Amino acid sequence: MAVPLLGALWAETPLETRIFGSVLLFSWAVYLWEALLAWRQRTVYKTTTHVPLELGQIMDVETFEKSRLYQLDKSAFSFWSGLYSEIEGTVILLCGGIPFLWSVSGEVSEYAGFGPEYEITQSLAFLLLATLFSAVTGLPWSLYNTFVIEEKHGFNQQTLGFFFKDAIKKFVVTQCILLPVTALLLYIIKIGGDYFFIYAWLFTLVVSLVLVTIYADYIAPLFDKFIPLPEGELKQQIEAMAKNIDFPLTKVYVVEGSKRSSHSNAYFYGFFKNKRIVLFDTLLEDYSALNKERPEDAGSESQAAGEKGEETETPAKAKSKKQGCKNEEVLAVLGHELGHWKLGHTIKNIVISQMNSFLCFFLFAVLIGRKELFAAFGFYNTQPTLIGLLIIFQFIFSPYNEVLSFCLTVLSRRFEFQADAFAKGLGKAQDLYSALIKLNKDNLGFPVSDWLFSMWHYSHPPLLERLQALKESKQD
Repeated sequence: MAVPLLGALWAETPLETRIFGSVLLFSWAVYLWEALLAWRQRTVYKTTTHVPLELGQIMDVETFEKSRLYQLDKSAFSFWSGLYSEIEGTVILLCGGIPFLWSVSGEVSEYAGFGPEYEITQSLAFLLLATLFSAVTGLPWSLYNTFVIEEKHGFNQQTLGFFFKDAIKKFVVTQCILLPVTALLLYIIKIGGDYFFIYAWLFTLVVSLVLVTIYADYIAPLFDKFIPLPEGELKQQIEAMAKNIDFPLTKVYVVEGSKRSSHSNAYFYGFFKNKRIVLFDTLLEDYSALNKERPEDAGSESQAAGEKGEETETPAKAKSKKQGCKNEEVLAVLGHELGHWKLGHTIKNIVISQMNSFLCFFLFAVLIGRKELFAAFGFYNTQPTLIGLLIIFQFIFSPYNEVLSFCLTVLSRRFEFQADAFAKGLGKAQDLYSALIKLNKDNLGFPVSDWLFSMWHYSHPPLLERLQALKESKQD
C-alpha cells in the first residue's frame, strides 16, 4: 500500500523537484557505496596484522607494519574528507549556492562595467569565484594530508612556505588556462548553431592535444626542475631499448620530485616522432637526492658517535635502505611504460576519451533547451550556458560517469597486465618483479586488499597478481 502511494506522490511532484531529488539521492547513494567499500578495505588493514605466508619473501615485517599504518591513516583521512565534501555539496545544493554564486558573479562583472548581456564575462567571474571557494575550503584538508599524514610516514619533503607558494602558483596557472579556454568554448557554443556540439568537441580535442604536448615542456617546469639525464650507462641502455622497439625517443629527463615528496613515478609524453621520457629522481637509486643525503648523514653521525665512543647502528640501518631502483629495474619499469605505447594503449585511451566527449556534447545539445533542468537548480528566469554545462555534465550525467569510470578501471587493469607481458617479452620479467616489490616498499603500498574494493577502485592490478603473472613467466 505504501509503495503505490509513494509512487503516486512522486508522479504528482513537479518535474524539476524530481530531478533535483534524484540528483541528491544518487549522490548520497554513490557516497554510501564508496563508504561501504572503504569500510571493507579498512577492515582488511585492521585485521591483517601479520605478513601472509605468500608475502614472506616479498615484504619484511617492519615494512608491512609501516604500510598498514600508513594506509589506515589515509583511509581515515579519506573517510572524513569524503564526508565533508558530500555534506558541503548537499548544503550548497539545498541552500541554492549555485544561483547565489551566479548572482554574485553578475554583481562582480557589473561592477567591472559589464552588464547582464555579457554572459561570458559573468561566467568567467563565476568560474573564478567557484574555483577560489574550492581552493580555500580544500586547503585545510590538503595541509593536514601533507604535513600530518605524509609527514608522519616520511613522504613529505615540503616546507610550509614551499607548500603555499606552490598552491598559489597552481591556482594562477590553472586560471590562466581555464578562463580563456572556457571563454572560447562558451563563444563556440553560442555561435555554433544547430551543430555547435561538433565544433565544441573539436575545440576540446585540440585543447587537450595541445596541453598534452606542452605540459612537460612549459607547464610542469614551473613547479619542478627538469634536467636531462646525464650521459652514462643508464641513458645508453634507455636509448638502446627505445631503438629496439622503434620508440621515437628524443630526450630523457629527470625531474626533482624529491623536493616535494619521496613517492616515485615515470612517464612518457609527446606525439608522432617527438617522444620524451621523464623519470622522477626518487625512482632512480643512483640519482635520488634522498639517497645522496644518507652517506653524508651517516658520515657526520658516525664521526660524532666516534668522538663519544658510541656505536653507529642506526646510520648503517638507514644507509642500507636506499630509495629507488637499480638501473636494470628502471629499464624494466620503462619497458612496462613503453609497452603501453607499443600496444596502442595510449591511442586507445585517447579514442575512448574523445568518443565519450563527443557523446556528452551531443547529449548536452539535446538537453540544453530543457528549462526544467535549470529550474531544478534554482535558475527560473535565465539559462546560462556555463550553468547548463555544470548541471548536465556533473549532475545529470553522474550515473553514466560512474559506470564509465568502472569500465575504464577494468580496462586499465587489463592494459597493465598486457604492459607487464610486453616487458617480459623484452626479457625484463625478473627485473620488473624486483622493481615492483621495491616500488611497493618505497611507496608503502599495502599488498592485501578486499576483492570488492580492489575491483572498483584499482586501476592497476594488486601487487600479488602482477607478481604471480611475472613469476609464471620466469618459471617458463
